[in-house]
Amino acid sequence: MTTLTSTTDTVTRDALAVLQPGFAGTTAPDWLLRRVGEGLSSVGLFGRNIETPEQLSALTAQLRAERDDVLVAIDEEGGDVTRLEVRHGSSFPGNLALGAVDDPGLTRAVARELGRRLAECGVNLNWAPSADVNSNPGNPVIGVRSFGADPHLVARHTAAYVEGLQAAGVAACTKHFPGHGDTAVDSHHALPRIDVDLDTLHARELVPFRAAIAAGSKSVMSAHILLPALDPDRPATLSPRILTGLLREELGYDGLIVTDGMEMQAISSTYGIERGSVLAIAAGADAICVGGGLDDEDTVLRLRDALVAAVRTGELPEERLADAAARVRALASWTRRARGAVPEPGAATQEGTAPGTGIASDIGLVAARRAVQVSGTAEPLTEPAYVAAFTPVANIAVGDETPWGIAAELARILPGTGTDTYNSGTEAPVTAVLDAAGDRRIVVVVRDAHRHPWMTDAVDALIAERPDTVVVEMGVPQESPRGALYVATHGAARVCGQAAAEAVTGSAGPSGA
Repeated sequence: MTTLTSTTDTVTRDALAVLQPGFAGTTAPDWLLRRVGEGLSSVGLFGRNIETPEQLSALTAQLRAERDDVLVAIDEEGGDVTRLEVRHGSSFPGNLALGAVDDPGLTRAVARELGRRLAECGVNLNWAPSADVNSNPGNPVIGVRSFGADPHLVARHTAAYVEGLQAAGVAACTKHFPGHGDTAVDSHHALPRIDVDLDTLHARELVPFRAAIAAGSKSVMSAHILLPALDPDRPATLSPRILTGLLREELGYDGLIVTDGMEMQAISSTYGIERGSVLAIAAGADAICVGGGLDDEDTVLRLRDALVAAVRTGELPEERLADAAARVRALASWTRRARGAVPEPGAATQEGTAPGTGIASDIGLVAARRAVQVSGTAEPLTEPAYVAAFTPVANIAVGDETPWGIAAELARILPGTGTDTYNSGTEAPVTAVLDAAGDRRIVVVVRDAHRHPWMTDAVDALIAERPDTVVVEMGVPQESPRGALYVATHGAARVCGQAAAEAVTGSAGPSGA
């Protein structure tokens, strides 16, 4: 058994320091403020915690009144995964759109402007970017969250994103190490397995992470995936071979290692969150992300006590827990120093630019317009249309509360445009669309149609009946272009919908940065 060389209070504070919990509500509950005062160093924010930028700023100020250097983390990838704009859709396109443009300078500018907005609201750690190479077209959880399927394209945009975000004083968290792109299972629901050899992993999955490390990513998030070529027994989050042997020693990474959400079924249904958290810290992780679904004080206390008990029994070396807590505090110190470099609101020197950056404040829309790809020879829409939104079940990372599509923007451009939503359970969707559309031209909006046969069948049937149908793909485009006009947006952010509506009506704004 390990002999403790410090007080129980120190171990308890270190155990609190490595947790990144969430909470319910738009103000910080008393229990959370109390735990921050006792040593909790990080807090995770989700869509449920955010209403407006002003409210978010007040919330983060509440937390910093207890501890000035608290890490306030958020899962704000932009694109389909947004917490800052969960109720309206993101002002920034996601990674696939940026990869489709393939202008690292644009990616850097988008990330810097996103970081600036986060920093203004008091957020200083972003669980982004996704550095996963989307090599499996059927991937149910990554998709448009990836910059693409080419490892070197993903690498250059990952590095640019890290640089842009951290230039705004917000720490990047590159994920999901060592790569979640070649999975057919969502780790929110089960434990994915990637059966490729070491040569493939080094030539594909690890290329973007090497670039992120070279760019100075302040943190890296582990994936709950099993890679037998690296460790046949434990998923990456719990594997000393992967977190310490590969990431720390082989790749030379010295920043903060954060776990993906420990309540995800890949961990919670196999190890349990308490046991999983102990194993993760022992394996080399420094911070435990929990709170996407578990958001109460009891969870924090259970994890704290599990870590303390593991130190007492010798299962978790006290030195390892202390090292993890020190890395959390070191990142908190960096964010506090970086905060002074962020311009105050209203510091813009010229109209139309973000304060103090020289970057266009609508850089997200600029990027979304550049990402749109249009094929087909049909005339643009000039009369009110009918939008049929074919909606799949959203994965947990994206959520189903954020609106998407082009109907609202198209109705603004062409008043009288109507819309309805259809899903895999809709009876006779083709007949329903034709009846609802009447004489209006049909615009079918899909999301990852290649993964949903019911969508492709319905689209083909509609085109057979109405050859002038317009198809807008807001997921990963895979199929050959369909319809009189085929528009690929490479994501479903609000600005992607705006750019698509402009494209199908011929009213597109400027596309240059």
